[in-house]
Amino acid sequence: MNMRYLFSNCTVIDGSGGAPWLGDVVVDDGRILALGLNLGSHFEGERIEGALRVLCPGFIDIHGHSDLEVLRRPAMLPKLNQGITTEVTGNCGQGVFPCHQGVVGHKLEALVRDVLGTYPLPWAWHDLSSYLARIGEHGSGTNLLFLQAHAPLRMSTMEGNPNRTASARELETMAALLEESYAQGALGFSSGLYYAPCLFASPEEFETLLRVTAGHDRLFAVHHRCEGTDVLESLCEVLDLAERTGVRIELSHLKVIGRKNQHKVPRMLDLIDSYQSRGVRVTFDQYPYEYGSTSLASLLPPSVLRLERPKLLEALSSTEGRMKIRAEMEAPHGWDSIFELCGWEDIRIGSSDSNPRYDGLDFPTIAALRQQDPFDSFFDLIAQEQGASLMVDITQTQQSIETIMRHPLGCFSTDALYSGSGGHPRSWQAARHLLDTYQRQKAVLPLPQQIRRMTGEPAARLGLCDRGLIREGFAADLVLLDMEQMVDASSLAYPDAPGGGMDLVMVNGEVAYRAGFATGALAGRLLKPRNG
Repeated sequence: MNMRYLFSNCTVIDGSGGAPWLGDVVVDDGRILALGLNLGSHFEGERIEGALRVLCPGFIDIHGHSDLEVLRRPAMLPKLNQGITTEVTGNCGQGVFPCHQGVVGHKLEALVRDVLGTYPLPWAWHDLSSYLARIGEHGSGTNLLFLQAHAPLRMSTMEGNPNRTASARELETMAALLEESYAQGALGFSSGLYYAPCLFASPEEFETLLRVTAGHDRLFAVHHRCEGTDVLESLCEVLDLAERTGVRIELSHLKVIGRKNQHKVPRMLDLIDSYQSRGVRVTFDQYPYEYGSTSLASLLPPSVLRLERPKLLEALSSTEGRMKIRAEMEAPHGWDSIFELCGWEDIRIGSSDSNPRYDGLDFPTIAALRQQDPFDSFFDLIAQEQGASLMVDITQTQQSIETIMRHPLGCFSTDALYSGSGGHPRSWQAARHLLDTYQRQKAVLPLPQQIRRMTGEPAARLGLCDRGLIREGFAADLVLLDMEQMVDASSLAYPDAPGGGMDLVMVNGEVAYRAGFATGALAGRLLKPRNG
């Protein structure tokens, strides 16, 4: 049951980017009832003393991967702990619907396991509506919005191995399924051209699905094909698609990978500006770390990723097969080889279900322990993995992060993964890390602008007309911050280490997190876009 709350004597940063103001905010029945000064004289309810701390809207994570995490652990503590009250899931083309049972369901579960983690089969849903109903049975600690991911569209439509070009009939079925998801409230369409099976889609497939998306004025969120040496050409590929189809495009976790490529960051931003000046509706998001995380298997070249598991194991079983794969990893053409861009010394195991003893270790260390070449260690670990396996890789510099962060088309995201026992600190502390490192310590942006990029700006992109700002009548998603105590204590060794500065988090008028602990409230809602 919603209570009445008075936040008094707060420094209110309202999410618009405007100047802070000192005053009170009253919350009643899940909404912001009043704003002003000295509102407590006749107030009845719980009083929360701001003591000059910052009160701001709840943070919006425009790029997350909690599709199965919300079913495993509905409280969503890793997000509440960092002030996130709303998340967009189904990113990078990785999602869980549509999902028809039987062979397709098992193949989809295996495909998304590294990114989304595991959940017992059979899955009790087949489309967005039935998936939402499943979440509704358990509740959620945060608000959620859902993209229609590309991979399950392909797997539900294409018979046999989906790592190929779709036929005209298959493409027609994919478009129909996408229409159905939009009718059920999907926010938009996501793809990951770095991942199988999305990387095998033809330009015609993308144009067809993006015209459907543009027709509903929904969002195209994309992990584009190459973030390293060919980053400019890769961005042109997806920006040209957006220009031809008229779709709104969100460039996911914008960055440039590889020390040798960091000089391309200004050219990348200029390229985005040039498309925007021509009328392309382009924006991007960014997580605030110099190292990334994704599936360990994604180090393999596309020629191998197209293989089904038995054929993959066959390719890894011979010296000749390994030499061929190694040659492609060392001299890639038209794809990002993270090995070639970063080197084994900057790639480590984030978590491995089958070989947890190597969690946190880089590949030279693993190879020394196994008395092998790092390539053979990698091939062996891939062959042995029966569950999920993530890597962490150093991809960019602090200077590049700050340059991208200052660009006006950017906003905050976490790219959080919950698929293993360890992982990347961004899954637990991205917002706190941003406010500690890049605001409190470095002041890359003024605090009101930084808050806007975490609240009002993503809300506008998502069509959330009653969230992201502190306004009368808006949903009471609020965070009380102590910026003097804003400390991120996490590391690669301890990614979920507790930090300071997040005093209270409110979701839809209910206190969900206070003084370092979740309250048990499951006050999140399943949201739909404005035209959904």
